[in-house]
Amino acid sequence: MLRRPPYPEIQETRKEIEKHINELLKVDAINKMGHNEIVKITPDVLITWNDGKSMLGWDFRALINYTKADRYDIPRIPHALGNLAKAKNIKKWNI
Repeated sequence: MLRRPPYPEIQETRKEIEKHINELLKVDAINKMGHNEIVKITPDVLITWNDGKSMLGWDFRALINYTKADRYDIPRIPHALGNLAKAKNIKKWNI
């Protein structure tokens, strides 16, 4: 099963996580799901720095057991640029 229980957290941390989630909802970066659609796959993690700033993240380590490696490797940029340097005509290159 892929569902993970949330990490233990204090009330202040939960409020900070809710604040970050509300900010992401405001800018339409995430969508709110219905009460019957809640699927908790990864626990929320609040990352804080010494200067008081914080960032919301998720722990995706549980997904590693369920994912497969890509069949084809991502091409290396130096190799692609080397091939491009040998080209005589370049029509279009999307990045």
